[in-house]
Amino acid sequence: MDTKAVFTALYDVCEENANFFSGATKGQPGDAAQRLVDAMTTIQEHARTLEPVISGFAAIYHHFDFDPHIPANGYRSLVKVVRCCLLHIIHKGRYITSNRRSIFFRASHNAAEMEAYCSALCQLKALLYLAQRLLHDNSHGNLFFQEESGLSQSFLREYASMHKGCFYGRCVGFQFTPAIRPCLQSIAISLVAFGDNYKKHQSGIGVAASSFLTSGKYAIDPELRGQEYERITQNLDVHFWKAFWNITETEVLSSLVSMTATQVKVNRALSVPSLPFDLPFAADPTHMVTVSPPAAHIGRGPVQMRLISYELREGQDSEKLLALCRSEGGQISLSLGLKTKRSPPSPWLVLHFHGGGFVAQTSKSHEPYLRSWSQDLNAPILSVDYSLAPEAPFPRALEECFYAYCWAIKNHNLLGWTGERVCLAGDSAGGNLCVTVSMRAAAHGVRMPDGIVAAYPATLLTVYASPSRLLTLMDPLLPLSVLARCLSAYAGTDPQVEKQVEKVSTFSMVRRDTALLLRDFKQGASNWIHSLLDRGGADSVRKSVSEASLTSPHTDPPVSGKASEYSLEKGSLKSQTCQDLGTHTNSGASNVQKNASQTANHLSTTTVNHNSILDITLTPESKPEDVSFFLCKEVDPSVSESFSSVAIPPPGGEEDSEKPQEFPEGFEPLRSEQLAEMNMQSSPIARNPYMSPLLAPDSMLKGLPPIHIVACHLDPMLDDSVMFAKRLRNVGQPVTLCVVDDLPHGFLSLSQLSRETREAANVCMERIRDVFTMKDPPPEMRKHRKLERTNQEPFATKRDHTPICDIVLLVLCCVVSCLVILKIVYKLNSLFCLVIFIMT
Repeated sequence: MDTKAVFTALYDVCEENANFFSGATKGQPGDAAQRLVDAMTTIQEHARTLEPVISGFAAIYHHFDFDPHIPANGYRSLVKVVRCCLLHIIHKGRYITSNRRSIFFRASHNAAEMEAYCSALCQLKALLYLAQRLLHDNSHGNLFFQEESGLSQSFLREYASMHKGCFYGRCVGFQFTPAIRPCLQSIAISLVAFGDNYKKHQSGIGVAASSFLTSGKYAIDPELRGQEYERITQNLDVHFWKAFWNITETEVLSSLVSMTATQVKVNRALSVPSLPFDLPFAADPTHMVTVSPPAAHIGRGPVQMRLISYELREGQDSEKLLALCRSEGGQISLSLGLKTKRSPPSPWLVLHFHGGGFVAQTSKSHEPYLRSWSQDLNAPILSVDYSLAPEAPFPRALEECFYAYCWAIKNHNLLGWTGERVCLAGDSAGGNLCVTVSMRAAAHGVRMPDGIVAAYPATLLTVYASPSRLLTLMDPLLPLSVLARCLSAYAGTDPQVEKQVEKVSTFSMVRRDTALLLRDFKQGASNWIHSLLDRGGADSVRKSVSEASLTSPHTDPPVSGKASEYSLEKGSLKSQTCQDLGTHTNSGASNVQKNASQTANHLSTTTVNHNSILDITLTPESKPEDVSFFLCKEVDPSVSESFSSVAIPPPGGEEDSEKPQEFPEGFEPLRSEQLAEMNMQSSPIARNPYMSPLLAPDSMLKGLPPIHIVACHLDPMLDDSVMFAKRLRNVGQPVTLCVVDDLPHGFLSLSQLSRETREAANVCMERIRDVFTMKDPPPEMRKHRKLERTNQEPFATKRDHTPICDIVLLVLCCVVSCLVILKIVYKLNSLFCLVIFIMT
């Protein structure tokens, strides 16, 4: 994209509008006109200081790419987000220029729009300054800062105090594809409305109805929505997020989703008893390995799974499998009959681990795309409902997933699978579990999976700073404070005790809800009318920012055709464990694949202790130098000079002062009214290789199967994928990295909402097919996948908006309306009974 032309267009549109509203503005309200002038002037000031920074990053960020064909890393993402913000300002400025003389032009509304993007640009400017610090303090080629102290703690302190509400109000999701922004706005409105009524009612119906009543004010008042969203993300504990993320698993919503998802013949919830069993040793099938059941933290218990199959296959209706089925409240999971045709077992099986930050969701939340995969791949899918933190922290989830993997291999005949090829697939936290389950399979010497497909995986669960993690300041789905709470819960260092809430009487509930309803109508009437008058400008704002691409001879420096090569630095980082962990170590665990034949000669039956995961960090034979996580090399002087022109040292040069200065003199980002509660240091257990596979020694990575990573260009966890792919490549492991554009973290859960998310989900499905067919991805698939924007095809959005979606939305609205009516009738009846009781 032409950076110089973008800044030139920004200066022109801001200057022209500032001159207009500061001069001949007799027909405009004085206060709104002055606000527009101030916003335009401030935007120009920010842009003048940002232009050389953006140009500097554009000259060097290709050195951090995985390879020249995959231009993706956190520095690129930051620059892309800033450009996107500038393009939105240009769109809005041009709209103001075209409509400012109209009688329907609302100066106050447009002033609020420009002020919101001005605030966002100011905060993005602060993030770029922090990225320059990262570039200065890091060794060349690294994306993560090597320590949790210093710059990493500085970033946490800045995040805790910096204003974030501007990114959750009018600007919510501006960096993503236009097709996904309405969904993100709906999520933001639902979240703050749910937070208003969290723990105020005894039933889910009461929470749903009250949330519906109070959501109106957040839909028509973006500033209030941003303020409440910031308050919720900074203060509420992990139990709130568990409750909110699990809304989609309620019976009503899950039934509505099932109506639009692919219909499958087998959808069974299984409960597998926790019993030990034997598997053949991979190096010598004549010897057996005993797989112990999971028992960490909460003791032995059944492992929950879900079997999904588009066709009914042999074994899936056996009495042995039926005995393992658990009830799900009347859901029809399998169509059985004497005349039902049974297909032969499939040679393929997908073992799926769902995401959810290790604290929320189950396979039920991920059913829509799993059903689609089962149909397209013509293979059964076994999804594991592992136990969730904080009730069951690390390593309970890993133990259950590994047990489920071994159980599937042992009982393949029950799953409609021949036992030939198996692929592990997961997203986010599930991607982490895919890698660590494979590491544990190597340590136990059992059969390895044929491949791994990890979508936007979390590979480093520490507080190390990186350029992509700076995006947590503005990401509506993955704020840093929420991410930190989830990781602390998974590590078991933050028990997250729920706060008790005072019970509310029925009479006070009626009085409060009535007052809120009347206040919402009064507060939102004026803004709602104004938004209707400004409806004409909505289309231009929602258009893709690619329309603002301008032509100029001054373009960004091209990406070098030669890949940047950096050798591995022999670092001194050593993983640690919690103080309460056992001291038993399996000295050969990380090298089973290497000396498996020798071990088999002396092994008749291997019994595995249930807490061996906790015990393994770096074995005595694995020296600290084996953990080659950080990259470094003698850099060419010309490259070093280009780096030094962008990287900046800490202002003032004193890092040990009481109030260190993080930004250049004369600039200060916007601050929040209340600080977020941030844990400045993660637990040592977060550096356990089975929790953060990016920190695993080379010997633990060399035995892994081929890994296919699908990441998001605007994901705060992008650097996790890029650095993990680099590590695997450096140790000679087969790995591919595909990066999709303009989509948020968690796009698989949104796969039914737009063409872009469906296409990205199909990328993951094709990677699974590559594992099964053992084919290398074609060259065009290895390149950076640029997902097309909806407005590049004028009628693409209309084609994607199917009638069944309208039906689902209509049914959902009717259900919510009925709930509201029932609640009002219930409360009026209670109030009437209370009045009668008082009178008598």
